[in-house]
Amino acid sequence: MKRIESRENKWVKRLNGLKIKKNRDKEGVFVAECLRFISEVPDAWEVEAYAVSESFAAENDLSVYEKKAEVFCLTDGLFASVCDTENPQGILAVCKKLEWEEEAVFQKKAPFLILAEELNDPGNLGTVIRTADACGADAVFLSKGSVDLYNPKVLRSTMGSLFHVPVFQNISLEELSARMKEKQIPLYAAHLKGETYPYGLDLKEACAFLIGNEARGLSEKAAVLCDRWVKIPMPGQAESLNASIAAGVLMYEVVRQRLEKE
Repeated sequence: MKRIESRENKWVKRLNGLKIKKNRDKEGVFVAECLRFISEVPDAWEVEAYAVSESFAAENDLSVYEKKAEVFCLTDGLFASVCDTENPQGILAVCKKLEWEEEAVFQKKAPFLILAEELNDPGNLGTVIRTADACGADAVFLSKGSVDLYNPKVLRSTMGSLFHVPVFQNISLEELSARMKEKQIPLYAAHLKGETYPYGLDLKEACAFLIGNEARGLSEKAAVLCDRWVKIPMPGQAESLNASIAAGVLMYEVVRQRLEKE
């Protein structure tokens, strides 16, 4: 374990630099914060280094981390300065990004996919990924213009589900929908003008849902790519649902139907 006390240390500067998307993209890494999130990192996932605070090092056995990667110990104040969270838990990990195999997703027997058009809110995206993981979805596809998957707030909101479900960024919805047609995977849009409820769809086989932007909903360009528009019943007075809630309602209908099939 290497001790660091200076703000001028190259690792301290690097950790601060990784708060910026272009630096994460350039290096192909992201920073995972919080003990629970880090505990979800699979053994096979490459971790470049860990950083811990003095207080964390004094109270915890670091051998499990030292077996996997280099560990840096920062003074408590220095550690807090490199973290994105307001109340850091004393440990972070610099992880390599993993490039999932898109073809492997389409080779599954009955793919269950979630697509999102310009999903901008980090909390919403993280919640969608976490829910997709819980529901057994095979992948999440994010269109160009969506919030960065490795935004620190997105990562925290996934609660580690980032490591379990493939997520593809900067996707062309036109190209993806064409590929889905080739694979005979119906694409449904969550749309206020939908004429059918999700409960009337056959979701036991391959299926995909397209979720729109939080403020604007789906663009007309994206909506026309879908096979059917689906509405979620709202007997109350709200005009629409939060994007992640709408996605959750649709995903759990897939779960319900597939459990019945079993």
